Amino acid sequence: MISKKSQTVKAPDLTIRPTSLHDFVGQEKIKSKLKTFLTAAKRRNEPLEHLLFYGPPGLGKTTLAHVIANEMGSEIRITSGPAIERAGDLASILTNLKDRDIMFIDEIHRLSKVVEETLYPAMEEYHLDIVLGKGPSARTVRLELPHFTIIGATTRIGLLSSPLRDRFGAIHHIDYYSQEDIQMIIFRSAAILGMKLDQSVAQELSKTSRGTPRVANRLLRRVRDYSQVHHRGLLTLEIVKQALEMLEVDKAGLDKADRRILEAIIKKHGGGPVGIEAIAATISEDIETLTDVHEPYLLQLGFLKRTTRGRIATSLAYEHLKIPLSKKAKQQQELF
Repeated sequence: MISKKSQTVKAPDLTIRPTSLHDFVGQEKIKSKLKTFLTAAKRRNEPLEHLLFYGPPGLGKTTLAHVIANEMGSEIRITSGPAIERAGDLASILTNLKDRDIMFIDEIHRLSKVVEETLYPAMEEYHLDIVLGKGPSARTVRLELPHFTIIGATTRIGLLSSPLRDRFGAIHHIDYYSQEDIQMIIFRSAAILGMKLDQSVAQELSKTSRGTPRVANRLLRRVRDYSQVHHRGLLTLEIVKQALEMLEVDKAGLDKADRRILEAIIKKHGGGPVGIEAIAATISEDIETLTDVHEPYLLQLGFLKRTTRGRIATSLAYEHLKIPLSKKAKQQQELF
C-alpha cells in the first residue's frame, strides 16, 4: 500500500512545465552540468547521484526534478519535509521505490531530526535500520532498499544541517532569470495556452515578472483572463498595462505588499535603519514572508539595503515611489 505522505506521478506531468532540458529555458550552467551527470549515469546504467537545488521560490526547482526524471526514464515520487513526520513514514515511501526511481523532497530543510538521521544510511548505503518494539524486547530490522536518487529542494539552505548537505553529490544554486529568458518562457507558455502575443507584450510582462518563471506564468494567465473578459481576447501592450494596473503590479514588478514595505520604512520609520521585526509589526506581516518572499527582490532591484542596524530604503526606492528624499534620509543614505 502506497503511503498518503507522497504521490507518484509519471514524468513529465501534464502542465506547462518543460519536459526536457532542451525545453527548459535559462540556467545554462546548471543545465550543462546536469547533461553531463545524466549522460554519465545512463552510460554506466546507474542511478543518478543525489542532487540538491536551492534558491528563491518559483525558479524551477520542482520543474528540474521532473525534467531529470523524464530524461532518466524514471518515475518520480513527490513529498515534502513537513509531510514526513516519522521514520516509519520515510520507510513506507522508500520501500515502494524501484531501482533508479527519484524521490523529490521539497522544503527538505524542514525534515525532523529523527527522520533526517534515518535518511543518512538510506542515501549512502541504500538500507534502513528500523527499531521494532520497546524496552528489552526491542530489535533492529535492516531493510534493503533499491538504488534510488533523492532530489532535495530548499529555499533556505542555511537551515540544512551539514551532515545532510554533504551527502548530496551535487548542489546547485538556482538564481533569478534574465529578462530575455523570461520573455522566452512567456512565448513558450503563451503558445501552449493558445495565446498570440507580440514582442512588446512579452517585454512588458517580463519586466514585471521579478525574474521568476512562476510569476511570469501567473501574470500571463491573469492577463489572458482580463483580455478575454474585457477585450474579446485581444492582447495589446495597452491592454496588458490595464491588466497589470488591475492586478496592482507596477512597472518594476512590485505588488501592493512590496510597496507597503517600502512605504512603511520611508513614512513610518524615516527611511530607516529599522529592524525587520518593526517592519513586520507595522504592516501586520510575518517575518518569514518578508525575508523569504519580498526582501530578495527588493534587494535585487536596489530598493532596499541591509545594514547591521536594520533595513534602509535607498534613493531608488524614493524615486520609484515618487516620494521626495528628506534631508535626514539623505544623511542616512550617505552614512550607510
